[in-house]
This record gives sequence, C-alpha cells and structure tokens, in this order.
Amino acid sequence: MFAGLLYAHNTYLEQAEELLTAEFGQISIESDETLWDHSVYYANELGSPIKRRFVFFDNLISTGLIAETKLKTIAIEKALSIDGSRKINIDPGYLTLAKVVLPTTKNRAHRIYLKNGIYAETTLIYLRDNFKPYLFTYTDFTKCETLKLLNKVRKLFKDKLLGK
Repeated sequence: MFAGLLYAHNTYLEQAEELLTAEFGQISIESDETLWDHSVYYANELGSPIKRRFVFFDNLISTGLIAETKLKTIAIEKALSIDGSRKINIDPGYLTLAKVVLPTTKNRAHRIYLKNGIYAETTLIYLRDNFKPYLFTYTDFTKCETLKLLNKVRKLFKDKLLGK
C-alpha cells in the first residue's frame, strides 16, 4: 500500500505520517518532496505552494480492503482539518505486479463503484517493463520521476514476493 500526500506545510505532513503509521504500519520508502503544480484545485484548502510526497508501507493490504483504506485516510484528513478546511490531501493506493489502483470518492465513467461511496480506477498498467498511463491518469502519475519510483517499488515488491 502507498499514499500520495499533497500539502503546503511540513507540519501537516509530519502529523499525517504519524497517523498513517499508527493505522497502516511502518513507512518503508518515502519519495523526495516535489512541487505539485498541476491544478489550483487544492490551493484554497491546503495553501501554497503545494508539495507532493509518496510514502510506501511495509505491510501489504488485501486489495479488497482499498475502500476501507480510503475511508480511513479521509478520517485522517478530517482529524488534521482546521475549521473544516483540509490541510493535507491523502490519496491511498495499491501496486501489484500488473497495475496501480487508486480509490476515490469521485464517480467518473472509467471508475468502478466499490462501496460506501468509494470508487476505484486502474491508474497505471505494467507493460513491457514499465508502468504505462491511461487516458484519464492523473498528470503527476505520468511524470518520469513518479514512474521511476513506482517501477523501483514494483521491483522491490516482486523481490519480496519471491523471497529475495
């Protein structure tokens, strides 16, 4: 399991990581912080400039629990909110050897309903030694550095599955 974090202030990142660790276990890999400038959608809530970081957890989750995982991250966002305004956006997901899947509360034509208001989309597929985006893949998941990170994590995951 992993989470993509959007935030403007490192204080909220640190608090979110503490709560995520308490809920999902130890963080084994953390990406570098990058500037997130793909939209102004979150600026009013989060502040600016918005930064992005990915965290990957040691514990594996059942893919059937991704809706519950999304609901738990929504609860963490609410716990860190001030006057109803989110200070961090937490997008969980999971990576398999074949794909990257993201849950969301937003219904769109390419998403499948899971339960409790949560939908899921396959964001990337693994094809010819690399993750590849779809038409509706979020822009930051198409960036070279994100794809490199996800390919690296996939290799580590594969090695773990093979007992290497």
